[in-house]
Amino acid sequence: MNRWELIERTVVPGTTTEMALFRRGHELVIRVDGAELMSSQVHGSEDALADLAYDVLDQRDGSNPQAARRVLVGGLGMGHTLAAALRRAAPQDTVVVAELVPAVVRWNRDVVGEAAGHPLNDPRARVHEGDVSDPIRRPPAPWDAILLDVDNGPEGLTRDTNNWLYTPAGLSACREALTPGGVLGVWSASPDDAFTRRMERAGFATKAVRVRARGRKGGWAHVVWIGERKPPARAVRRPR
Repeated sequence: MNRWELIERTVVPGTTTEMALFRRGHELVIRVDGAELMSSQVHGSEDALADLAYDVLDQRDGSNPQAARRVLVGGLGMGHTLAAALRRAAPQDTVVVAELVPAVVRWNRDVVGEAAGHPLNDPRARVHEGDVSDPIRRPPAPWDAILLDVDNGPEGLTRDTNNWLYTPAGLSACREALTPGGVLGVWSASPDDAFTRRMERAGFATKAVRVRARGRKGGWAHVVWIGERKPPARAVRRPR
């Protein structure tokens, strides 16, 4: 029986959290403080995060297929969400992936890259090496979609400051960073009804979609929230 081989350890910037890359045969896994965070062979729900968001964008932009869309992916991981976004992206689109851990970017350019088909080599892909909150708080231009897969869901695992993304303030910042009708997608390992309500209060028409970890092959049920930015509420004038 093949044993797990440690390839490299690193520390998440600004924390004491250890992240490690392991290999066993053709499978690669990333573990955080010993707990498995992701696997190269289990990515159906990560793919769904991009596909569900693009379904909304395609419906919104149906009458304007030449629109150049800008998509922000929070968390590179093993590259599956980025790869899924690029499969749906038009030639004129740009997909920026924000990754906090420099080693993860390096792994994706090397040993991990093959797992998702080397998406970083796609000319439409850009890397922001840093916190995803930076291009959300200060977007160079409005995003058409923001896809967050930076943790195990609305509670931070790899970094406590990830929690800000899921607060009313963080969700409001995401909304302000989106184009009209833009999409916020959030991946989670488990459901959270309170987070659904939080997204709705932040101004998103929200649905929580159950997706399988292995896609059509089944596996554990994960959750993807898809929130479409609603137009601001119109002020109601009282008759004088």
